[in-house]
Amino acid sequence: MRPARIALFAALALVSTGAAQAQSAQVAHREPMTPPVLQEDTALQAAIASDARPAADRARDVFRHPYETLTFWGLTPGSTVVEIEPGRGGWWSHILEPYAAATGGTYVAVNRPLEGMQVADGTADMIVVARAFHNWHRSNPQRTGPYLEAFFKALKPGGVLAVEQHRAAEGLNADATAPTGYVSESYVIHAAQAAGFVLEGRSDLNANPKDDHDHPFGVWTLPPGRTSAAREGVATDRATPLTDAERAEYDAIGESDRMTLRFRKPA
Repeated sequence: MRPARIALFAALALVSTGAAQAQSAQVAHREPMTPPVLQEDTALQAAIASDARPAADRARDVFRHPYETLTFWGLTPGSTVVEIEPGRGGWWSHILEPYAAATGGTYVAVNRPLEGMQVADGTADMIVVARAFHNWHRSNPQRTGPYLEAFFKALKPGGVLAVEQHRAAEGLNADATAPTGYVSESYVIHAAQAAGFVLEGRSDLNANPKDDHDHPFGVWTLPPGRTSAAREGVATDRATPLTDAERAEYDAIGESDRMTLRFRKPA
């Protein structure tokens, strides 16, 4: 990490609030990393291998490990799965929607959580939240709590909240890291536990030790965003575009370092 940014983040860490300290305390007592228990699911394998998935999606499997990740989260045939903010043609939706159709399950895309979950309370088996916590915090930190409370209500007792999220180093305040696309595990864990969820498992399936979280245009510098020049809405400490050599350097890192967490609504 660049010296100037080390000093900046150190200063922000020193002025962090008691809430941030509480988040760090959660990390000290968190569950150990949990490896996925792989179980044969031919329908899931078929959905992932399908030629109907966009080629660009399939090229990212090496970074996002869809079979292992969905198995770790506990996806099973016939499940009612809600995906939060997938956008149009989201990466996970190209797997989850055909999988649900093939196994007699239900897939629901929810792009505006507080305007209606589009599923009745207590009916979802799994809610998938991929790369969203930083966006919620940087647009309005007060969104996260109500969103998680709504997810808690929508899940069946024993249902799973599945989280994939760009991961910041511990000890840094989300006010500083969210604009760059990252938040710490403790931030996510604390928020989910406050809504009533129990942390059941953590995995480094989607970790990337090459990612030092320090990029001129935040996480969007890395693939697949590949931002190479300042643009509206992207946090940056740089005004000039990346050179070809710099672009190649960031491409070589690959996709972001990410946490993969499994929470459960108590039965």
